[in-house]
Amino acid sequence: MRSPNGKAGPAAAVAAVRPETVAATQPAATGSRRRAVVVSALGITQILAWGSSYYLLAVLAQPIQEDTGWPIAWIVGGLSLGLLIAGLVSPKVGRVIEDRGGRPVLALSSVLLAVGLLALALAPTLPVYVMAWVIMGLGMGAGLYDAAFATLGRLYGQSARQTITALTLFGGFASTACWPLSAFLVAELGWRGACLVYAAIQLCLALPIHLLLLPRPDRRDPVLPDAAGASPGAAHSPRPARFAFLVLAAIITIGSVVSATMSVHLFTILQAYGIGLSSAVAFGALVGPAQVAARAVEMAIGRHHHPIWTMAASTACVTLGLGALWAGFPFVAPTLLFYGVGIGLASIARGTLPLGLFGAQGYAAMMGRLAMPSLIAQAITPSLGAVLADGIGADGLLGVLVGLAGFNVILLAGLWAGAVRTRPG
Repeated sequence: MRSPNGKAGPAAAVAAVRPETVAATQPAATGSRRRAVVVSALGITQILAWGSSYYLLAVLAQPIQEDTGWPIAWIVGGLSLGLLIAGLVSPKVGRVIEDRGGRPVLALSSVLLAVGLLALALAPTLPVYVMAWVIMGLGMGAGLYDAAFATLGRLYGQSARQTITALTLFGGFASTACWPLSAFLVAELGWRGACLVYAAIQLCLALPIHLLLLPRPDRRDPVLPDAAGASPGAAHSPRPARFAFLVLAAIITIGSVVSATMSVHLFTILQAYGIGLSSAVAFGALVGPAQVAARAVEMAIGRHHHPIWTMAASTACVTLGLGALWAGFPFVAPTLLFYGVGIGLASIARGTLPLGLFGAQGYAAMMGRLAMPSLIAQAITPSLGAVLADGIGADGLLGVLVGLAGFNVILLAGLWAGAVRTRPG
C-alpha cells in the first residue's frame, strides 16, 4: 500500500515480507507453467499408453500370427478382451481417482501395462496370450483417456477444460508416433522384442513421469470450486440429473460404436464404393490430421462457448461426413475430413461436456461410469460390424452407422432441451 503522497509507507514494507503476501502476488504464469508441465507429462504418457495397448496389434497382429500360427481372430480378440476388462473396471477407477487423485492410479496403469506386455512377450501358448490381455485391460482402464481426464478434473475442477482439450492434442499423435516405432521394433527385434521394449518404456519412462511430475492432491480436499461459466443445467446438484446422465452416456457410447466400427472397416467400406486399396489408404490417412486440426481449433476457441456446442459440432460433422459418403457424394476426401473433424471433437466433448453439465464435484467418479458402456461397446463392435458387413454388405453397414450418427443428433437435441429447461434462475 502507498501513503497519500504516493510513496510506499511502513505498512507496505511489512506486507512485503509476509509469506502469504508474497504467495498471493506470485505471477499467474507460475500456475500456468505448472499446468503446462502436468499436461505435457500426461500427454507423453498417453501417447505411450495408447501406442503400447490400443494401437499395438495394428502392427503386431500379422507378425504374431506368422510366428505362432494362432488364429488371427483370437489374436485380435485379445484387444477386444482388454477393452472389455477396461470397461468393467472403469467405474472403480473413477471412484479411486475421485478419492485419492490420479497420480497413484496412473502410476499403477504403467506397471500393469508393463506386466501385461511382458506376459505377451513371453506367452508360450494362446491361453497365456489371452490372459496377458486381461492384465493389459486393467492397465488400459486405469491409464487411457478417461482416467487422464478424471485426473485433470480432480486437480483443476471446472477450469480443467483447457487442459483436457490440450491433452487430446497429444493423444492424436499416438498412432503417428507409435506405429512407425512398432514397425521398426518388429523388423529389428521381432514382435516379442517389441513387446519387451514397450514394457521397458512403461517402467522406465511412463512410471517415473507419473510419479515425479503429477501433483499429489490431498485425499480429503474437495475438488477446486467451479469457475465462471457454470453449466446450463444441474451443474451444482449433488448428483447429476438421471435423464441428462443417461442421454449423455448413450451419446458417448453410440459415438464410440461408430468410430470403432469405422476404424476397423473403413477400407472395406471405401473399396465397396469402387475405390482401390491404395487410394482407400490415402483417403483414410486424412482422418488423423482432421482430428488434430479440429482439436487445435477447439483449444483456441473453446473457452468462448459451452462444451455442448463442441458435442453438437461433433455429432453434426460425423453425420454429415458419413451421410454424404453413403449417399454417393462424388468427392470422398471432404466426407472423410468432416468425419475426422467430428471424431476429433468427440474426444474433447466426452471429457469436457460432463464437466460443463454437472460441475467438478464427483467428476472423476462420473467419468468412470460414463467410460464403462463406451469401452464395452468398443470391445464388441468390430466383431459385430464384421457380421453385419457379411450379412448386409459394406454399404449396408455404412447405412447402419449413418442411422446411429443421426440418432445421436436427436439424442443431443434432447439433452440440450433438458439442460435448458433445468437452467438455474
